[in-house]
Amino acid sequence: MPLPAKISFETLTPEIVAKTIDHALLRPDMTIDEVVAGCKLCAEYQTASVCVKPCDVKIAAETLKGTGVDVGTVIGFPHGNTPANVKVFEALQALEDGAVELDMVLNIGHLKSGRLDKVLDEISQLTSAAKAKLPTCCVKVIFECSLLTDDEKIAACKLVEEAGADYVKTSTGFSTGGATVADLKLMRANTNPSTVHVKASGGIRTLDYLIECLQAGADRIGASATAAIVDDMRARKAACSSGVIH
Repeated sequence: MPLPAKISFETLTPEIVAKTIDHALLRPDMTIDEVVAGCKLCAEYQTASVCVKPCDVKIAAETLKGTGVDVGTVIGFPHGNTPANVKVFEALQALEDGAVELDMVLNIGHLKSGRLDKVLDEISQLTSAAKAKLPTCCVKVIFECSLLTDDEKIAACKLVEEAGADYVKTSTGFSTGGATVADLKLMRANTNPSTVHVKASGGIRTLDYLIECLQAGADRIGASATAAIVDDMRARKAACSSGVIH
């Protein structure tokens, strides 16, 4: 569902808001029952996707079959330190298990060391292998912006674009910070909007902040507070319809 040209509370609907969300089910202690319940919530609210741990991809794919909600997972998560060939193997296994979206963590240490050729190589390897197996798959690259300088974030944007991945993404949600408006604006300004999208993730728990992130350039939102966010949008829209100012 496309976003309106001008993003505001007035131009958004609960359905559009839900379709911006990748519902995150990534807590390390999350049980299978919680994963299934989270997937059913995604089907009920019609989110863009669910993002689960690699071990939960099969059950998510089974639970969401025929619902119109995509299954995504994380690669090299949460620190990005596994070798490139391991990330590629993990990605291909995830696709085999039913994922269609892959959120990979780049090698943060290599990026900060200036080893840009190594970072480009791993993103390119994974993107090429994944798209050879499933041409329609979506590859998102997580930066962990709270650990990077602005120059490093800009360099990462250029590498993602060169590698042919689909999204730049702010954060894992498991480090020292999450999505900020400043980072989203920086990432949007340093990628081609016709080929690279922006995902905001980490700390997005309210409707107001979700809207701020969209206005700053995000196309997709990673969140676990999906029900609260969409329910708030429904309530405010209902209040507007009845003449109560939101």
